[in-house]
Amino acid sequence: MIRILVLCIFVYTTLMSEEISIGSKMPGSDFILKNIDGKESELISYKKKNGLLVIFSCNTCPWVIRWQDRYNPISELCAKSEIGFVAVNSNASLHESVDSFESMVEHANKYNYKFPYVVDSSSKLAKSFGAMKTPHVYLFNSNGELAYSGAIDDNAKNAKKVKRNYLTDAINSISNGKPIKNKTTKALGCSIKF
Repeated sequence: MIRILVLCIFVYTTLMSEEISIGSKMPGSDFILKNIDGKESELISYKKKNGLLVIFSCNTCPWVIRWQDRYNPISELCAKSEIGFVAVNSNASLHESVDSFESMVEHANKYNYKFPYVVDSSSKLAKSFGAMKTPHVYLFNSNGELAYSGAIDDNAKNAKKVKRNYLTDAINSISNGKPIKNKTTKALGCSIKF
């Protein structure tokens, strides 16, 4: 029994990459991802002058749904700040059901997404980032280096009661050439279904 448990832990940890750290170059920048508009593009193609924000997301996680009302405003802030924005669905084990490509299109239409929402087949991109949750955000600077990772803000339930806008503050810092105060926070959410 103990041997089986040790073997399972070994297999799990070898399949997963360690989470990238602040200052790391963007992994998987050449990975081809299919957007809900049907077009396929490399991850790096979404990067703009001042960087790229990658949010690992999905259709059904209650944490994603709670933060959903902040996605479009964040996307608009990124556009004004010349930072690219892409949401990535890495729930590979659910790509044939609630996180299917068709369901992603419906979800994006329901919430009026104004940004790319791409499917990460076989969770390849999530594994290269070491991402484990939805939502989990990774903000890269103009050099493609990780500048912030973690949560969107400190209150998933109510945008009006947010006291710390971690991601917004990081985006504003990057666009104004200032250092980010909180470079990492704890991502809260559902586990990615590899």
